[in-house]
Amino acid sequence: MSGVDGTSGTGNGLRSLWGWALAALVLLVWSVIGCADVGTWAFEILPGTLAFALLLGIAPRFRFTTLVFAIALVHLAVLAIGAKYTYALVPLDPVMELFGLERNPFDRVGHFMQGVTPALVTRELALRRARMAHGWLLRIFATSVALAFSALYEILEMLMVLVFYPDEGPEWLGMQGDVWDAQRGLLP
Repeated sequence: MSGVDGTSGTGNGLRSLWGWALAALVLLVWSVIGCADVGTWAFEILPGTLAFALLLGIAPRFRFTTLVFAIALVHLAVLAIGAKYTYALVPLDPVMELFGLERNPFDRVGHFMQGVTPALVTRELALRRARMAHGWLLRIFATSVALAFSALYEILEMLMVLVFYPDEGPEWLGMQGDVWDAQRGLLP
């Protein structure tokens, strides 16, 4: 079982780091091959790729648990799928039919991961670097950082769309058919 004290379950030995990096590279290559649009792909995948690279880069100095690396890799996989197809067009037709959904819900998976990943990273850093005690303050702090991160990402996404896709902004930001998508992405 992986612990958060750095004594077990760490996923950052040199061999492990190369394994995590290789897995991320495979995801990125798979994602770009046959993607809907290379510009959109780069726009969607770049932040997650940089964040994963940052985790790998600081791993020799800070021993994140295997759980954090695994969740970060799952998050990168979600981003890679969304970048490959665009979130609105991820092929989930059987799931949508089964549950009677009118809109593709895959972006909500991305929003969930966008909260979970920074919360787990924050929790480990706060526990082991800042020596914050377990308890309600730690949970509030990790949740607050995750919400701040998500809000910042949504704002940056809006700014990127306004700069690079000024004529298609409303379509881009509301392409899932939900004008409140960014706000709903911040709710649990």
